[in-house]
Parts: sequence; C-alpha cells; structure tokens
Amino acid sequence: MKKLYALTLSMMLLLLVMAGCSTKDNNKQSDAKKQSADKKVELTVSAAASLQDALDDIKADFEKDHPNVKLNYNFGASGTLQQQISQGAPVDLFFSAAEDKFDLLVKKGKIDKKKGEDLVGNDLVLIVPKDSNKGITSFKDLTKATKIALGTPEAVPAGQYGEETLKNLNLWKSVKGKVVYGKDVRQVLTYVESGNVDAGIVYKTDALISSKVKIVATASEKSHTPIIYPVGVIKDSSHLKEAQLFYNYLHSKKSMQIFKKYGFNGLK
Repeated sequence: MKKLYALTLSMMLLLLVMAGCSTKDNNKQSDAKKQSADKKVELTVSAAASLQDALDDIKADFEKDHPNVKLNYNFGASGTLQQQISQGAPVDLFFSAAEDKFDLLVKKGKIDKKKGEDLVGNDLVLIVPKDSNKGITSFKDLTKATKIALGTPEAVPAGQYGEETLKNLNLWKSVKGKVVYGKDVRQVLTYVESGNVDAGIVYKTDALISSKVKIVATASEKSHTPIIYPVGVIKDSSHLKEAQLFYNYLHSKKSMQIFKKYGFNGLK
C-alpha cells in the first residue's frame, strides 16, 4: 500500500509540473504574439524638402490610423537623396521633386517602375522679401537685384527649373554672377525671408507657407521642364508590406486633399 501511495503521489506531482510548464509555454506564446502585434515598424521616407509641411500633416493622420508604423522623414534636395539611396542608404520610400532623379533609381534597379508613380505637381515662382523696395515685379526685373537665391541646379530640382526659366527668358548671362546658391529650396526661402538676397526662385508651395515673402511672378510652364513629383517604394526595403501601405495611403483622397491644401497640383 505504501508503495502504491508513493507511486500515485509521484504521478500527481509529475502531472502538476507538466501542467505548470504547459501554462508557462502558452503564456510565453501569448506574450510573444502580443509583442509581435504591438511591435512598431519604422519606415524611412526620403523626400524633397518642399514636401515637408504636407507630409508632416499626412504623417499625423497615417500614424493615427496605423499605430504600429512610425514614419521617419529625411528631407533634402532630391539629387542629394537620390545619391544617398544609390550608395545604399537604408530607405523605404523615395518622394522626389523631379522625374530625372527618380528615373535614375529606376534604371539602377533600386525602384520597381510598377511600384512608382507621378503623384503631384507644382509651380515655380519668383519671390521677394515682404517689405522689398527694389521694384522687382517680374523675372525681367531681376537685373535690378544685387543678389538672387537659387537652389544648386545639380542637386536641387527647383534650381534646375529656375536656371532653365532664366535661360529661356534670355536672362541667365546677365544675372548668373548675382546668384547665391542654396542646398535645397527651403534654404533659398530662408535667404529671401531674412533679406540677405533681393529675390529668390522657389516652388509656389514654399512661398505660400511664409508670411515674410511675397510672390511677384509665376514662371510659364513652357519655360521649364514640367514640375512633377514621383514617389516609389525602394526594392530592398526591410519593410515592404508597410512601405506599400504608406505608398497607397499617399494616393488616398485624404492625402490628396492635404497636398492641394499646401498648393500642390493633383495629377489624377
């Protein structure tokens, strides 16, 4: 009887231990699933500086709708961003202010053409400080300026478009020596806001966000390459599913309304 009692007790203890282990394993699996569901994915979006305000608004809405995805923006000149991506920078999406910079990444196999699209457009404008008394009211009046701000054409699409416009108006030779170059379109805007230059060439969207400058002229669409902003998912993104999710969100009606609010032109 004693042996039978001892054997029964041992079996009961073994069952209790096994049950405890099973519960722990189930709890661990449950916790792992919960952590996986709660784990935030961080996306890096390299975007033209002129998109900053619109994308900041879109970020707030997107992260509210998708709390498991965090957006990290890298704003700058499209040419500079394109070079960074070409050299292997860990980026998930590229939103360029020029088709040629975007197409270079498509040709290099960094972006699948099927996962990229021209999304919005913009206008090129001439701005002066709000209290300017230089009498600059058109592009032809730039001959009156002492200093003119322009994005570096090789890296900044707005600078490229600006140079094209000035050449088409036969003004480039007479104003070239007065140009002060900016690393991106926002720096050009800052130069004009501060009064360090007499005028600058920026996108309409940049001019509209500043109370320190005024638009005095808009460049004819025929005077420069069409201003088109393509966006696409980087092929070697570590988070293709989430990158595609944000790409689709940028095409949504809600996002397009935000772009238009900041002065961008819809292409659809």
